[in-house]
Amino acid sequence: MSAVPFDPRPLVEPVDRNAVREYTRRLRQSGAVGSVFSSGARTVAIIMGAAFFIVFGSVFITVAASILSALASIGSGDIGGPLIISAIGAVLPILVVGGAMAAIVIAVVRGGLGGQERWYRLSRFAAANGMTFLPSLPAPALPGMIFNVGGARSSSDLVRGEEPRFVEFANYQYTTGSGKNRTTHRWGYVAIKLDVPLPNIVLDATSNNSLFGSNLPATFDRDQKLSLEGDFDQHFSLYCPEGYEQDALYLFTPDIMARFIDHAAALDVEIVDDWLFLYGKREFSSLDPATWAWLFSVVAALLDKFAQWARWRDEKLQTDAAAFGAATPGAGVAGVAAVAGDPASATATALPFAAPTQALGPPPGVALSGRRLKRGVPWGAIVVLGVFAAFWLAGQFGLFEVFFGMLSP
Repeated sequence: MSAVPFDPRPLVEPVDRNAVREYTRRLRQSGAVGSVFSSGARTVAIIMGAAFFIVFGSVFITVAASILSALASIGSGDIGGPLIISAIGAVLPILVVGGAMAAIVIAVVRGGLGGQERWYRLSRFAAANGMTFLPSLPAPALPGMIFNVGGARSSSDLVRGEEPRFVEFANYQYTTGSGKNRTTHRWGYVAIKLDVPLPNIVLDATSNNSLFGSNLPATFDRDQKLSLEGDFDQHFSLYCPEGYEQDALYLFTPDIMARFIDHAAALDVEIVDDWLFLYGKREFSSLDPATWAWLFSVVAALLDKFAQWARWRDEKLQTDAAAFGAATPGAGVAGVAAVAGDPASATATALPFAAPTQALGPPPGVALSGRRLKRGVPWGAIVVLGVFAAFWLAGQFGLFEVFFGMLSP
C-alpha cells in the first residue's frame, strides 16, 4: 500500500456510463470477467423464472379464458362484443407472461450493469490510492483458516497494494453442506505479507463471538490458549502452539498489543506462515468510504510494527536440524576419519568452504511443531445444542406435562 493520500472520491462521484461500458469491455477481452449471462447464479435465476411462469402462466391462461368466455356468453347478443372479449382472452395472458419474462431478463441485465459500475469505481479507487484491482479470483491459494473450508471458494473485488509490502483487501465466500442444508459463508479479509514465516498464532476477537462461542470456522485446543498482560484478554483470546509461549510474548510486546486493541479489536487475526490475515463477517471491499478509511487505518497502524517481527528466529530449528543429523546414518563419518589422521586435513575435509567467523542464528523459518495450531472440539456449541435437543424431545414426548402434573396437588 503506497503512501499516497487517502482518496475515496472515485467510490461516490458520478461516473460516465460510456466509460463503464468501455472498462467492462476491456475486462472481458482480458478474460478477467465473463458476460452478463455467464454467471451460474444468473442462469439459474432465469431458468427458475421461466419455469415459474410456464407453470403458473398456464393456470392463469385457463382461468382468464374461462372468465372471458363466461362474460361473452352473457353478452347482449352482439357478435362484436364476444369476439373482442375472446381476443383479449387470447392475447392478455401472452402479454402478461411475456412481460414477466422480459422483466426477469431486464432485472438480470441491470444487476450485471450494477456490478460493472462497482468494478469501475473500485478500479478507479484502487488507482487513486496507488493500488490495483481484480474483479474476482477463484480458489485463492492462501494458507488462512477460511481458505481451506468448504467448496466453491472464491474471492471478489480484490484491491491490492505492493508497497511497502503486499496487502490485499477482498471479499470471500465458500459453501458447506448440500441440497437444503447448503450454506454460503461470506467473509471480508485483509492479507498482509510478512518478512519471515512465524508460528501459527490466532487472535480470536471476543467482540464478535456468539452464544455458541467463536465465529471462526475452526476450534483450537484450549491448552494452546495463552494469557497476556494488561487488558488484552478482554479483547482477544490468543492461541499459539505449545512450546511457543515465549515466542508469542516476544512478538506481542505491549506496544503491539496496544495497536491491536486500539485498531483491530473488532477483527479476528491469524498469523500463518509468512502471512497475517484480518477477518470479518462482513463485506470489506465495498463502495463505502468509511469502511475503507477504517481498514486503511488498521493496516497503517500495524505495518510499522512488523519490522521487529522480521528479526524473530525459531531456535527450535537448530534443535531439529541437530536431531536430524544425529539420526542420519553415516553423519560425521568423513570428519571422524580425517581427524584420525592429520588435523589440518580434518578441517579441509569437514569444511570444504570458508566458514563465517561470526556466529549466526538460525535461518528464517518455523519448526514443524509451530507451523499449525492443534484443532479442538467445540464443546460449548455441542453442550448448548444438546440442551436444546433435550428440551425439544421432552416437549415431543409430553414429559413437561407429566412433570408439572406430578407437582400439582
